Parts: sequence; structure tokens; C-alpha cells
Amino acid sequence: MKLSQEEQPNSSSESYRKMTSWAALERLPTRSRARRGILLAEDQEHNREIEVKELGLVERKNVLERLIQINNPNQDETGNNPTFLLKLKDRMNRVGLEFPTTEVRFEHLNVEAEAHVGSRASPSILNFSLNILEGFLKCFHILTSKKKLVSILHDASGIIKPRRMTLLLGPPGSGKTTLLLALAGKLSKHHLKLSGRVTYNGQGMEEFVPQRAAAYVSQHDLHLPELTVRETLAFSARCHGVGPRYELLVELLRREKAANVMPDLDLDLIMKAAVLEGREANIVTDLILKVLRLEACADTVVGDEMTRGISGGQKKRVTTGEMLVGPEGVLFMDEISTGLDSSTTFQIVNSLRHCVYILNGTALISLLQPAPETYDLFDDIILLSDGYIVYQGPCENVLEFFEHMGFKCPQRKGVADFLQEVTSRKDQEQYWIYRDKPYGFVTPKEFSEAMNSFHIGQKLGDELAIPFNKSEGHPLDLTTKKYGASNKELLKACMDRQIILMKRNKFVYVFKLVQLIVAAFVTTTLFLRTEMHRNTVADGGIYMGAMFFTLLSIMFNGFAELHMTVERLPAFYKQRDDLFYPAWVYTLPQWMIRIPMTFVEVSIWMLITYYPIGYDPSLARFFKQFLVLACISQMANGLFRLIGVVGRNITAANTFGFVAFLVILGLSGFVLPRDDMNKWTLWGYYLSPFTYGLNAMAVNEFLGKSWRHVPANSAEALGVVVLKSQGISPEARWYWIGVAALIGFTLLFNFLFTFALEYLDPFEEPHAASEVSDEALTAVSEGSDMEANSTKRQRGMVLPFQPLSVTFNDIRYAIDMPHEKKGQGISDEGFRKEILKGVSGTFRPGVLTALMGVSGAGKTTLLDVLAGRKTSGHIKGSITISGCPKNQDTFARVTGYCEQTDIHSPHVAVYESLVYSAWLRLPPEVDSRNRRMFIEEVMELVELTPIRNALVGLPGVNGLSTEQRKRLTIAVELVANPSIIFMDEPTSGLDARAAAIVMRTVRNTVDTGRTVVCTIHQPSIDIFDAFDEMLLLKEGGEEIYVGPLGHHSSKLIEYFEGINGVPKIKDGYNPATWMLEVTSAAQEAALGVNFAEIYKNSEIYERNKALIKELSTPAPNSKDLYFPSQYSQSFFTQCRTCLWKQHISYWRNPQYSAMKLFYTAMMALLFGTIFWDLGTKRERERDLLNAIGSMYAAVLFIGIQNSLAVQPVVGIERMVSYRERAAGMYSAFPFAFGQAVIEIPYTLIQTIIYGVIVYTMVRFEWTVSKFFLFLFFMCFTFLYFTFHGMMAVAITPNNTISIVVSSAFYPLWNVISGYLIPKTVSSRMSTITKSFSANLLSVLTLCFDGDREFQYGGDGSTGLARHRGACTACFLRNLEASRTDLIPVKLWTNL
Repeated sequence: MKLSQEEQPNSSSESYRKMTSWAALERLPTRSRARRGILLAEDQEHNREIEVKELGLVERKNVLERLIQINNPNQDETGNNPTFLLKLKDRMNRVGLEFPTTEVRFEHLNVEAEAHVGSRASPSILNFSLNILEGFLKCFHILTSKKKLVSILHDASGIIKPRRMTLLLGPPGSGKTTLLLALAGKLSKHHLKLSGRVTYNGQGMEEFVPQRAAAYVSQHDLHLPELTVRETLAFSARCHGVGPRYELLVELLRREKAANVMPDLDLDLIMKAAVLEGREANIVTDLILKVLRLEACADTVVGDEMTRGISGGQKKRVTTGEMLVGPEGVLFMDEISTGLDSSTTFQIVNSLRHCVYILNGTALISLLQPAPETYDLFDDIILLSDGYIVYQGPCENVLEFFEHMGFKCPQRKGVADFLQEVTSRKDQEQYWIYRDKPYGFVTPKEFSEAMNSFHIGQKLGDELAIPFNKSEGHPLDLTTKKYGASNKELLKACMDRQIILMKRNKFVYVFKLVQLIVAAFVTTTLFLRTEMHRNTVADGGIYMGAMFFTLLSIMFNGFAELHMTVERLPAFYKQRDDLFYPAWVYTLPQWMIRIPMTFVEVSIWMLITYYPIGYDPSLARFFKQFLVLACISQMANGLFRLIGVVGRNITAANTFGFVAFLVILGLSGFVLPRDDMNKWTLWGYYLSPFTYGLNAMAVNEFLGKSWRHVPANSAEALGVVVLKSQGISPEARWYWIGVAALIGFTLLFNFLFTFALEYLDPFEEPHAASEVSDEALTAVSEGSDMEANSTKRQRGMVLPFQPLSVTFNDIRYAIDMPHEKKGQGISDEGFRKEILKGVSGTFRPGVLTALMGVSGAGKTTLLDVLAGRKTSGHIKGSITISGCPKNQDTFARVTGYCEQTDIHSPHVAVYESLVYSAWLRLPPEVDSRNRRMFIEEVMELVELTPIRNALVGLPGVNGLSTEQRKRLTIAVELVANPSIIFMDEPTSGLDARAAAIVMRTVRNTVDTGRTVVCTIHQPSIDIFDAFDEMLLLKEGGEEIYVGPLGHHSSKLIEYFEGINGVPKIKDGYNPATWMLEVTSAAQEAALGVNFAEIYKNSEIYERNKALIKELSTPAPNSKDLYFPSQYSQSFFTQCRTCLWKQHISYWRNPQYSAMKLFYTAMMALLFGTIFWDLGTKRERERDLLNAIGSMYAAVLFIGIQNSLAVQPVVGIERMVSYRERAAGMYSAFPFAFGQAVIEIPYTLIQTIIYGVIVYTMVRFEWTVSKFFLFLFFMCFTFLYFTFHGMMAVAITPNNTISIVVSSAFYPLWNVISGYLIPKTVSSRMSTITKSFSANLLSVLTLCFDGDREFQYGGDGSTGLARHRGACTACFLRNLEASRTDLIPVKLWTNL
């Protein structure tokens, strides 16, 4: 038997044992042999044959470590060891097998989009209405589209070759994402017009499933925050399946047996585990975790904005890993380096390079700021600009092409940085090499045309002219199978994930259960059996109220499903489009897992309420009511999930949800009995699931023994009389009809939920092309002269400021740790972990200081401590401002802090954001004229003038690009005219050109005489050269260098090269990269030195100490900072400014503002239709109760909708307010004032819309006083619910919990409103509501009583005399404890 090279034994006995074990295994059939392997023991004495599925966690880890050989001395400079991949390739080659290859071609690709431009692009209420009207008229071909056609890609052609790394470069908006989406076959989902052809190995997209052949890694990190990193990757691996790997393995085993070859036994075991369904997730996940350096956070939840999880860079690596775990051989990767330092990016790209070379892969990778060493890993490059392919070909020829065009890359300039700037109108001229010839801007179109005549372009054209030979393609590479795993395996994976999600969201479910228990006890107290009689029809009405409230509580308990469904939709849409699973596999586990929870909830409710309320004591009727409640709960869960996916965002979903709720409850026969309904609304009665639930419960109860006695003056049993009075058929079969209908509705809603998930797309997809405005179109066509002049002009500042220095000495920061963490750098006293250990330094005016260090060194922590942003932990040391002790109140007035996350109000324009910041932060002595001039200066400085009227938008959805947001963040701080500016990662997430723009902004700011400090990852050479000084921290929070950088970092290099053992820097190498490499913990251990101690014994340390001592003493005649007030502006100005911004935000947020008014009009029309002409009917008691029911339903549905709809809006603004309050812009009250007051006019319009429609259609009594008091009570009730929603957001950590908490109040307010139980009855029955003040706690009660009393309280007519012998007002007074003399009290209480 032949042995593979790796299996050459150390001894004959070892060889004999391996060969014997393998020979025994080879006797099995090939398919059986694919499921078994040889597990080598550590001592090589007890090797055993095992089933691959029995491979344990420890055994798998040991085998992987032996294969990868982490500590092998042959690994490359990044720590990558391709030994495993080389063994894999060698095994295939020895039997004549090759991995499949895929060549991707695209020819004459043109992509266009339709977009509004100018003022029509602004999402205001007016434009929202015009767009709806325009869309409606377009359907009937009455009006043509007003959108303009914008070209994104222009006649793009090229080849992505296998076994070669291709880099995709281009400035923002150049069309990189659009090209990647087109090549991956995903552009159809983005509503763009595509022409041209894309082929894989000569086959068109329609001949195979492109999602199974190519993996697209999005630049947007969309994950479920509750899952850990390992769980996220393992789920993806299970869904992707093994692809063609299993068939390749079977063929490999056949050939090895025929050739009598024994492979590496560890490799054989791992390969088999990686291709068997159910096991591939473990093996592949472990490999990808190692490659992406995610092992340290593998068991940490991903997290989101409100849930602490992994960092942004780690999240980006999870997004990459989610697609790498699949078997696809083609990789399209969009900006995978966002948030990563250059060393991590280099390591990941290098790993991908090994995979592409060894496994015959195809890769097109878009990067933001590729460092020179990362750029060198690529073979080919595609350079895009304005939708044109400026260059495509080998990397070694790209500089030759641009020199041919007259542009040359400077000596210390990174090639990638040069390529992204050379096509820019602002940056191109500096690279012009023909000084004796006049320069003229060369457009991307001209570059593209020149490329076609260049020898590289001609060669590419010749290759495209020759069709791909389809016989060269591997038959297994392009599949027509839609999903990567069997339906059974996909269902199991989704079921396992759903169980994990339920466990991680246990707070929500436990809170809902507690809420249900509280509601059950309140219901029991209100309907206590000792006061629940069975003597009259009115007593039966009380039982009907109890059953109605029971159904309402059980149904509303599922409302949280709506919000959770909407929150998970972005991750679902991504996985659906990547063909992870079909929609039914996603929906079925949600339905199945909720069933046992439904039984638990309903069981608790029944045990608490059934017998204490006094329902029929029959055990059979107990279980029959249990069945109805279980069915209604399942129906409600399905309904709310369906509404969530139809709405697709929380505002629209809430709107649709309450319209559906109104139809279901309003037409159920309780608020308005069936006999009193108009003929045109009876359809709603029979289509309402609530009808069947209520009827089934009523028939089950009132046909019981307790209700079979016959009352006086009646020939029928009391239960039958009660049922007939409610319009319910008194037949026992209606119970089973109701149960069957509820089961049918449950099946229908879950089917429609699945159908909607399959075919509906999200409303707000990240656009492939950025939004187009008139300003942007104009800016493109402007001449270069004006821009060149504006760039060269020295920018001044129209407002004076006081230059200030910051001095800090021996800063220490520690956090409290739990007792189990004792040790690991934590002091015994107090169990504190020190993050900063005696850091000292100075930041001076006109000096740009870089704060650098490895991840976890404490850079951001030091910045937060100095800026006063740390509100927890223990801080020691001294901080002085120009020699005076730091006072945080005054310090906040002279500083600006640019956070790494760019948080801004999304519905405000760029210029308005700056006006808002300047208005609140500049001193009142600055008049409006000077303020406007100063804002214009800042906008010019930060290069925001071309986009001054663009909306900020939401990250990843619309509005500004990442680079534009970053510049806006800087500008927002600059307009405060600060003396000191702290910047946390100002270039994070930017491409090379955008980073250069931002750093030019920073440099311009420093040149005005301000003190600027930036934390930064590994910058490019150009960016690093822009800094004057640096403070370098090592891991653990100790300083190892504080001082000047020198020209081209000469002083920094001189310092570290002077330390024995530190290697010299290579020519042209990035000093920042070299510095971090030579000072790493591994290098420090290898050299046996402590860089912190070396620094403390150096001459530069002594100079710094002297400088700190000098600057810690106030200059002669200097004064400490003093301001007469904590805030720049008065309390009145703060309130006015906050209100001004909210006014703009609401006007430009039609999804909330316009949808709210549209919903109100729709609800009003529904109310008017359902309760048509009820206001004029007063002959029967039932007529009055029906009219009162209309008031009850209006307050209940519109009020709760207001409360829920406002919460996402306030949630976004709350995040912005955290930053603004930390900057000292305003106190808490002005923010709350602006948020609350802006709701008043919209609520007033909402009330008028509702009042006019309903009052007219229901035909209440038309008097001025009654009409306006009706509006008064409605308006303040709607406001009350809106403010209640705002309060819920303020006291909870995220929107999901705020909705659950706010929802807990609605059933309680509902039950004590006085409609379900008249107050004369409830005050007699309930210990909770015995006092009248308890009812006043319900806002429903206030509005309900007020409207009722104004309509009927003064009615002395005797229309009811033949029924009760009393006037209308007397009837209400007896029934509801109505008192008109308390109306003024209720007016003021409402206010």
C-alpha cells in the first residue's frame, strides 16, 4: 500500500498499525467508508475505527490542531499555516482529481435607477402624499413618472479568473456594490434596470442557481443579536450544506482504493466530518473561527445598539464568516475590512488567498483602505469611478497605465490610495507629471476609453471575444438545486435556533407571563363570584364582559410577536435571498414552539380565573373554555406575525395591526350586537375570529346547568335569553363551529405569514446607488478651478477662541470585577481591574496628537476619562486645563468629542444639523449673522458644502455615506467653536480617499490653533505623516512612547531602533505598522524586555515630565475658565431650539406623521361605517350602550396605536440625545419639551380628522359645545397615550421591552374604564375599584365619561320610559354613576 507523504512513519510498527487499521476500513463499501474513519490515539497504540458522527468536541479539537499545526515553525509571517490546505490538495492530486474552477464573465453591463432629485427627493409629508398620488395615477397611465434616470454602471465588461485574487477599488458611489450584486445575481431585488450578460463557466444565470455557486458578503452586518458568534456561523454552515463536497469525497475514496493509496488519517477523518450533514457545521465553523481570529469571542453574543456584544470589527468578520462556511467556490466580498486594523485585514485576506490558490477558488474583494502589504496580496485589480471601469488587469501594470495617461504615484504613497484619488476632480492634479503641459481634468469615461486601447485592455477584449469552453467546467460546480441541505435538516436547524432565541429572550416571555398573571388576578377581583349573580339578563351581560376581557387579554398577550417579527426581518431577508432556507422552514418552528407556551399561559389564566369568577363548575366546560382560549392565543400569534411581515417596519405594522384589531373586535358582536349591525357590515361579523371565540365561550357557559333556570315572565332558560340578547345562536353546535373556525384562522394566518415572507421585500433596502440630489448633480459638473481655489485658500475662523492645553499626570482607571475574576490583573482590594496604569502626557494647541495602541490597550478609555465621559469606575490622577484644575461643567463648554459611532437625527439636513449644534453651543453674544458665517466657514473647512441640503438618514438605509457622516460628526463639534477636540477613530469605516478627506479636515482644524487628539487604528503612511506627536499605549494601559514623530516619523523610528533587538524598518514600509509590530506582546516576550520600563528610563520621558510640570502651572495673569451658567443658552432658547429640530424631523418623517393621520382617517371611516347613525337612536337601552361602545372603541384603538407608534421615533431620538446632553447642549427637560410639544399640532389635526368624520357619520347631537368638548376629550386622551409611549421608552433599555412594558397598562385601563363593567357594579364588586379615584387612574375612564356625559348627561327625554320608566340621563346615572357636576373636574384632570 502506498502512503501519502504525510503518512511516512517514524517506525515500522507505527506504519503497520496504521496500514492495518486502514485496510480493515477499506473492506467496507465506498458509501459506508465515507461515514467512518480512523481516530489516532496520542500514543499511536490504541488507534480505533469510529463513526464520524461520534467524533467528540475534544477529539475534534485535537485532530484540528494536529492538522493546522498552529505552532509549526513553517507558518508565514501572519501566523497563517497553509499546511492543512496543501495536504488537502496533495491528496486530491495524487489520484488525479482537481477542485472545480469557476470563471465569471460580465459583458456590456449597464445598470440604471430611477430617482427623484432636488426637493422631491426629500421625504416630507407633502412629497409622501405626492408620491402616493403619482403612483396611483401611473397605474391608470394618466401621469408619467417624474423620476429621473440615473446611470450607475456604464458598459462594464471583464473577467474574474479562478486561482487569482482580484481587488475591487473605487471611491464612494462609484458602483462597487452594484457590480458585486450584479455578478452575484442579486440585483433583481434592488429594483434596478440591468442590461448585459453575466456567465459562470459560459452558463447564463438562468441555467443554474447563482446563490449556490457564489457567496456574496454584504457590507451591512445583519445578524440576530441574541445568538453567539459560534451559533451564527454554525447555523449558516448547516443551511449551506456540503454542496459538491460529498460527491467529490466519494470519488476520491474510489480512486484511492483503486490506486491502493492510504491518505493522512487525520485529514481523512476531518474531510469526512466536513461533508456529512449535521457534522459539517462543527468542523467548518471551527476552521473559520480560527481563520478569522474569532475564537476569543466565539461564545459571545453578537449584540446590537442596545445589547452589549462583540465589537464592530468582530461583527464584520462574523458577516464574512457567515458566507465562508459554505461550499461556494466564488466569493464576492463587499468592504470586509470596515472596522478592522490593517494587520487583521492582512491576515484575513492572506487566508483567503491560500484558499483561492490551493482550492481553485474565484474571489472579487472590495476593500476600503488596503495597506500596501494587503494590496500586494492581490493579482488583479478592477478600478471603478462614476460607474466606469477605469482599469482592469494585473496589479503590476496599473501604474504603467496611469503613467501612460500622465499621472504618477509618489514614492511614499500607497498604490491603493493613489488609485482612489487619481480619478477624483479634487485630487487628480497633484499627480500630473507633465509640468510643461497644461493640465486638464481627465474624466473616468476618458480613462475607460483609454483603457480599451491600452495593451492590457486589448488583451482583455481578445479574451472576451473567445467564448468559454464549457467542456472545461466541472459538472458539480454549478448546481440547479435551490437549497444546500435537505428540508429535514433545514427544519431542524431553524428549530434549534428558535429554541435558543426563546431562551435568550426569556425576559420578554417571563414579563408577558407576569403581566398575564396580574391581569388574571385583576379580572378575578373585578368579577369575583361572591358578587356575580345569575338572576337577570343584566347579570349575563356582566359575564359576557368577563369573557370579552378574557379573550382580549389572551389575544393582546401575543402583541409582542409583532415587534419581535419586525426586528428579525432584516436578518431573515438576507438569509432568504442567500437561499439559506425556504420561508416555511422559518415559520414552522415559530408556530410549533409557541404551542407549549400557549398551553402554559392559558393554564395559568384558567386556574386563576375560572372558578373564582364563578363560571359553570362542570369540568367538561372548564376544558372546553381552555380549548377556546388556546385556539384564540394561537390565532392571535399567527395574526400578529402576519401583520408584522406585511408592515415590514414597526410604524406600518402597528398601523395595520390596529386596523385589523378594530375590524376583529369592533365587529365581533360585543361592542355592537349582530342584530344592530348594518347590512353592509355583517361580512365583518362572520370574518372576525373574535366572533367565533366569543360565541364559543358564551355558548359553552350559558348552556350550562347554572343558567338553565327559567326567570319570571319568560318561557326560556336564562342562559338562552342572555345569548339571544347578545345576538348569539343558542345552539350547542356553535361551540364546535367556533373552535373549528379558530383553528382554520390559525392555519390561514400562518400560511399567509409564510406566503408574505416568501414574496414580499423590505420597504427600506440599502440602495445600490446613493440618493441623488440637485446639489450632487451640480457638484459633479462644476469646474475644477473653483474647487482648486477653495482648497488652496487658507480657511479662517470668524469667531475667536481661547487656545487651551490639556495636561494629565499619573492617570489610573479601574473597574470593579466580580469575585470569581480575582487574579488576572485584578487587585485583591476591592477586586478592581486596572485598565489605565499611570498614563501621563500633554496635548497642546496647534499640535495634532495620535493616541495609538493595540486593541484593548485603553485608547478610547483614556479619551473618555480625559473628556469626562466615564460615569462609572474609579479614576485617579490629575488633569489640568492650561494649568488650572479641570472642572467638568466648564470643560464641556470648550471641548468637542467626535464619537466613533456617527449618531445624528436622521430626518434633518446637513446644514440644519450644524445650525442646531451652533445655536445651542455658541455663546448668546454671537448673533445670528455671525453664527451663519461661522457655519459656512466650518462647512467649507469640512467640505460639506456640496451636500448641505442632503438628509442625514439612517446608516445602511439611506442618506449620507459613511465618510460623509464622519465629516458631519466633526463639523457638528467644530461649530461649537471648541478649543479642544477629542476624536475617536475618525477614519474608521472609510476608504482611502475618504480617510484622506477627513484627515485633511482634521489637519485644517489643527492649523487654526486648536488642540486635537485622535485615537486611530493602523493608518496609512499619508495619514500617519499628518500627525505631529503620538501617545502609544501597550496592552494593559501603560505608555511606551509619548513624544514627537518627526519628519516621516524619523524621531519615532530612531527611538525604537535604538532598543536592542528591535529589527530595522524596511524601506517604504509603513512606520505605524512597523511600530505596532515591533512593540507587540509577542515581540516584547521574544526580546525579553519591558517597553514601558524602557520608556520610563529614557531621556524623552524626562522631557515629558518637565513639560507636564511646566504646563501644569497657570501662566502669569491667566484666569481659570469661568462661565456664568452651565449651558451656553438660556432655558427658553434650549426649549425653542429642541422644538425647532423636532418640527423639521416630524415633517420629514412621513412614515410616522403621515401614516398616523392616514391611519386615523381610515379608522374614522371604519368607525363611522360600523356605528352608522347610532347617535340619533335613543329608544332602547341597547341603542345607548351601542353609542357608548363607539366611544369606547375609538379611545381604545386610536389611543393605543398612538402610544405604540411613537416609541420607535422617540427611541432613535433618545440615542441622539445621549450624545447631545453629554456635550452640554441642553438639560433633560428641553429635550422632553420639544419631543412632547411637537406632538400637539399633529394630535390636534388627528383629532379634527377623526372628530369630523365620526361625529358626522354616527350623527351625534350637533351643538357647538358638545362637538368641541367631544374634540377636547379625544385630543387630550390621544395626547395622554402618546406621552405614555414616550415615558415607556424613557424608562426601558430598548424598543422591544418598552412595547412589552407599555402594553401591560392597556388591559388594566380597559377593564376599569367603566364599559366592560359599569362603575356602579364594579364599585360594589371590587376591592380595587371601590373608590372612585381608582377609576380616575384610567385615561379611558376620563375620556369615556366626559364624552358620554356631554352627549347624554343632560338629556331629560323619556324615550326609555317604556323600557325603564326613566329618562336617558337617569338611565346612564343608574348604570354608570354618571354625574354632570363632575365634568369640570374631569376637564382639569384630563389636562
